[in-house]
Amino acid sequence: MTARAALVPGLAAAGAAAIIAACLIGSTPLPLGRVLAALVGAASPGDTLVVWSIRLPRALAAFVVGAALGLSGAALQGLLRNPLAEPGVLGVSASASLAATFALYYGLVAVSPWALPAAAIIGALAATALIAFAAIHTRSVVTLILIGVGLSSFSGAAMSMLMNFAPNPFSLSDMINWMLGSVANRSFDDIALAAPFMAAGGGVLLAARRGLSALTLGEEAASGMGLDLRRQRILIVLGAGLATGGAVALAGAIGFVGIVAPHIVRPFVGHDPARSLVPSALLAGLVLVFADMGVRIMPTTNELKLGVVAALIGAPAFVWIAVQRRAGHE
Repeated sequence: MTARAALVPGLAAAGAAAIIAACLIGSTPLPLGRVLAALVGAASPGDTLVVWSIRLPRALAAFVVGAALGLSGAALQGLLRNPLAEPGVLGVSASASLAATFALYYGLVAVSPWALPAAAIIGALAATALIAFAAIHTRSVVTLILIGVGLSSFSGAAMSMLMNFAPNPFSLSDMINWMLGSVANRSFDDIALAAPFMAAGGGVLLAARRGLSALTLGEEAASGMGLDLRRQRILIVLGAGLATGGAVALAGAIGFVGIVAPHIVRPFVGHDPARSLVPSALLAGLVLVFADMGVRIMPTTNELKLGVVAALIGAPAFVWIAVQRRAGHE
C-alpha cells in the first residue's frame, strides 16, 4: 500500500486510538483494560459512568469539531486557491459566536439548555445565507472574501459591545468562556444537536469536491471544462457554513486548525484539493483530541480553554505558512 493510499486509513486509526487514549486521562487515570471494559459495558458502574458520560463525549466532541473545521478549511482553500483561507474567512464562525453571545446576554440559556447551541446554529445559517446570496450575485471570489471580512468585523464589534454592557460578572464570564472555545462538559445530547448540521455540511462539501480539482487550473480553464462556477461557490459556501456552524454550536470559537491541517495534508495528496478533504478532516480531528488531552493534563489551577491551546499551536503555524507562501513567490 502506497503512502497516499494509507493516509486515510492511518489517520482514521490514529483518531480512534486518540479517542480511546483520551478516555484514560482524567483526575483519576484509568488503565486501558478498565476503559475497554467500560466501552463494552463490562465494567463497574463508576467506570462506565466516567467513560460514557464524561470522557468519551468530550473526546468525540473534540474530534468531530476538528473534523468539521478541517474539512471546511480544505474546501475553502481549494475554492479560493489560497492556503491561508479557513472557516472564519467567510464570517460564519464570528456570526455563530455573536448569536451565542446574544443568547448568553439575554439569559436565554436559563430558559432552555438548548438555547446556546441553537442560537449559534441560527447565527451560522444566517451568515451562510448571506454569503450564499452574495455568491449567486457576484463572479468575484475577492468580493466574497471582503464580505466575509466585513461580517467578521461587524460580529466582533457587536460581541465586544455585548460584553461591554454585560449585566453582571457571571454573564460576562459565560461570554468570555464561550469565545475561548471548549469541549468540557459536553454530552452526547450536545453532539446529537450539532451533528446533523456538521454532517449535512460535510456531505455537501464532499459532493462538490470534484469541482475543486478543476479550479486548480484557474477559473477560466475550469469554466471551459464545463464547471458551473456559481454553483460550485454556492455549494462550498453552504457546506462550510453548515459544518462550521455546527462546530461553533458544540465547542464555541476555535481557530487555526482549519488552516494548518489542510496545509500538512496537501503534499501527501499531490496538492489535489479534492483528495485533501477527508485527510484534512481526520487530521484536524486528531489534532484537537490531542490538544484537549493537553488541556486536561496541564498543571494549572483553572483549566486552559481548548480554543486558546489551538491558537497557541496554530498561530505560529499560520505565520510559517504565510512566510513559506511568500518565499515561494519570490
